[in-house]
Amino acid sequence: MIRKIDCVMVPVGDLEEAAAFYSRVFDLRRLWQDESSVALGLPETDAEIVLHTMELPSDVNVHYLVDDVPTAVATYSARGAVVRTAPFDIGVGRCAVLEDPYGNPVCLLDLSKKPRG
Repeated sequence: MIRKIDCVMVPVGDLEEAAAFYSRVFDLRRLWQDESSVALGLPETDAEIVLHTMELPSDVNVHYLVDDVPTAVATYSARGAVVRTAPFDIGVGRCAVLEDPYGNPVCLLDLSKKPRG
């Protein structure tokens, strides 16, 4: 059910300064922006680096794309994954955080709302 790594969340102090750096140094292109995040596109893939100023747990930074978060949570928890954070709304759809047997987060998101861009 996991389709790909969709985004990597990177905390920054200044969105514009960070976006300029990543664009200039790594040739990333700006995809979308809101008041607390800027998404930059990686070459030759549709994965995103999302620079943000939000208060997020430091271990929740890689998000895996699934077709439907509630369905994926039900499937994976039935197979033994622990639900750390139940499905919740985000700008592009839904998100949830599972946990593997070692305490590592497995962040899921779907694009059930209109994708940004």
